[in-house]
Amino acid sequence: MPDAPTAAAEEPARLAAWLARNAVDSLPEGALAAKLAKAREQDRPLRVKLGIDPTAPDIHLGHAVVLRKLAEFQRAGHKVVLIIGDYTARVGDPSGRSQLRPMLSPEQIEANAATFQEQALKILDADRERLEVRRNGEWLDMPMVDLLALVRTTTAAQLLERDDFAKRWSANEPISLLELLYPLLQAYDSVAIDADVELGGTDQKFNLLLGRDIQRAYGKPEQAILTMPLLPGVEGQRKMSKSLGNQIGVTDAPEEIYGKTMSIPDEAIGEYRRLLLDDRGDPPERSPEAAPDASVAPAPQGSVARDAKRALARGLVRWLYSEQAAESAERHFERVFVERDAPEEIADASYAREDGAVHLPALMAAEFAMSSSQARRLIDEGAVTLGDAALGRGEYDVPSDRADGQVLKVGKRRFRRLRAA
Repeated sequence: MPDAPTAAAEEPARLAAWLARNAVDSLPEGALAAKLAKAREQDRPLRVKLGIDPTAPDIHLGHAVVLRKLAEFQRAGHKVVLIIGDYTARVGDPSGRSQLRPMLSPEQIEANAATFQEQALKILDADRERLEVRRNGEWLDMPMVDLLALVRTTTAAQLLERDDFAKRWSANEPISLLELLYPLLQAYDSVAIDADVELGGTDQKFNLLLGRDIQRAYGKPEQAILTMPLLPGVEGQRKMSKSLGNQIGVTDAPEEIYGKTMSIPDEAIGEYRRLLLDDRGDPPERSPEAAPDASVAPAPQGSVARDAKRALARGLVRWLYSEQAAESAERHFERVFVERDAPEEIADASYAREDGAVHLPALMAAEFAMSSSQARRLIDEGAVTLGDAALGRGEYDVPSDRADGQVLKVGKRRFRRLRAA
């Protein structure tokens, strides 16, 4: 009869279960525990990879789901390798796409990459012992002979097994060679940085598994993978995405985060709390309660849902800012939505008096981090008021004398008092 496992042998399995909680996939089965045991035997930290393409300038709570999981690996003593995909962004990840992504300029990519790195540090530990930040342009700007060697590792049939490619192929929709190259480039990142573990959303499962194939082709140990759920957007239906306009940004103002959270459907409360605020203590050592059940409770209803949503909104603002900011954001919400009043303090927005008129779309774009086209659409939809009057369709320019001192209200939560410079 085999000996019972020792406590030391059980520890990697318990830690693996703790790290894999809330994940959708931990593949191959037992691989994460084996990686943890090997790292312990070699007295080294695991190298845990996440690649993010800077195709948009800001990180939202959907990104934060995976970043929080990375932070847990850091707390367990391992090293996170955050790869900013300055080269893969030039290709564009085809995950979930029915057509080729638009190309970004190198200047756009670089600006987005700088913002991504700065915002990710709101969640990750910046200690150099626990974090390594790389750009994949370091190795993907490769000679043609190296690119041909990479392409030889995979067949077209393998790539066309990917779900979104398969759907487009069967629908006789075009798939560019550039898109087919993307999974190979992402997989090669794992070769370049010697990844032990790679994380990503469930939409990245194909790419993460391909990383194992490419590592094997290059004679490297194959990574374990963890896939995390895709956080629903504020409407509760589609995944959170800036292109869909359903996101909550990690650098949004506290009152914005609070207000947007209050708009999510009741059935999403548990998922938000589980993925963003679940903090089950430090990594386990020998505690048998190391990996508690993380199942989602039934959706609350009525006043229970209202109170749960407020607690969620406070928790998110507290996490991203402070307790004081959370209390202030809640008071703001009460005044604006419950008491139907404007906030006590409204920031000023200055404009040049000598111009004779204020072009509101440009002012809104500068003040509220939106595009001018979004601002015009909000005005046309009647969602913008100046003073006590709603602006009409096409009313983009107003006389400066009319604007001076008036409160500009955009939607339900954004206010500025206009001041002539």
